[in-house]
Amino acid sequence: MNSPTRFKLLVTAATLSLAAVVTTFPGHAQGEGAKNSIGERRESKRLFIKETFGGNGRTCLTCHSLETGTVSPEEAQWRFAVDPYDPLFIHDGSDDGHGNGVSRMLKDATVRVEIPLHPDVSVADDPYARSVVLTRGIPSTLNTPSLDPVLMLDGRHSDLREQALGAIRDHAQNTVEPSDKELQRLAEFEQSEFFFSSHALRRFARTGKAPELPEGRTESEKRGRLFFIDVPFTSPSQKAGSCAACHSGPMLNETNQFLPLPGVPAGTRFLSAGVSERNIAKNPVRQFIFKNADGSSTTLPPSPDPGRALITGEAGGFTNFNAFKISSLWGVRRTAPYFHDNSAKTLADVAAHYAEFFKAISNPKDPLILTPQDQADIVAYLRLLD
Repeated sequence: MNSPTRFKLLVTAATLSLAAVVTTFPGHAQGEGAKNSIGERRESKRLFIKETFGGNGRTCLTCHSLETGTVSPEEAQWRFAVDPYDPLFIHDGSDDGHGNGVSRMLKDATVRVEIPLHPDVSVADDPYARSVVLTRGIPSTLNTPSLDPVLMLDGRHSDLREQALGAIRDHAQNTVEPSDKELQRLAEFEQSEFFFSSHALRRFARTGKAPELPEGRTESEKRGRLFFIDVPFTSPSQKAGSCAACHSGPMLNETNQFLPLPGVPAGTRFLSAGVSERNIAKNPVRQFIFKNADGSSTTLPPSPDPGRALITGEAGGFTNFNAFKISSLWGVRRTAPYFHDNSAKTLADVAAHYAEFFKAISNPKDPLILTPQDQADIVAYLRLLD
């Protein structure tokens, strides 16, 4: 079966599945939507799938695949083969932001995002600029709407309504403003059953019963599990718990008490994993200047994307400059590519990145070395986390 045909079948099947969910599911996981009528739920579905708000033809569905909650390069390639005029490829989905070229979308599935600068942040090569345009991947909607209060890669939106409005204005270029009721319906729809990666995650949203780490079936999966258990980090050479240090908690998206970094308490949601520093995506770099409380300035090394620091205006510590939201690992096998710049196309790429990252930050006398077998074991375990 060729890719365009496969894509058409996937979209058709997913749409039918989504229609069934909206008809039968009584509301989102917290129960607020239980009072909504079937007609209201259908309207919520329509808003997500079809409503353009008088914009450039994009809907929520354009950038948030029914299968993965995001868009991968493979999907972008299928869609381009089916229809080169698909709204995915216009505006910030094009190479220059003006509809010219699609090479970046087909290769990396990233979009151009304009980020307002914090008042204490400026750009060395354009001191009067109050925003910067960066290229970022599309955050997946799987699990996030009901189970993660931290929205966007840099946490810049406070709730789903604000996030939806931002997307409608920035990415869909609306000419008709959504009403408060429409924004609420979009938020409720994103919290419906379709947006969970598994029954365990649905149950967590409904009851608060957190999902448990699977034990693993193969020897590789069992070895991989050791990296994700919460244990004291006594020595890098032990390896056990090294992934859990930053992927702990019910959603595997926060630091635990064993992370050996000063000033980073358990439950931290933003950290740098060396992605901007390595810049595998080869995005353009710029130098950012941060105003300090005493009036002085701090100029940090050039970065393709300083992440959270553009929102907080703070350059210091491990949780601001080049830091991004720690993503949940539940359902991760479905949400490729990975990292804020989509530079890791596969889970194997993720494991390889961390092998280099751990090597770079470890004590040379006792380095944390992820062998090829370790990396394969980690990937095998990640594939279990539905």
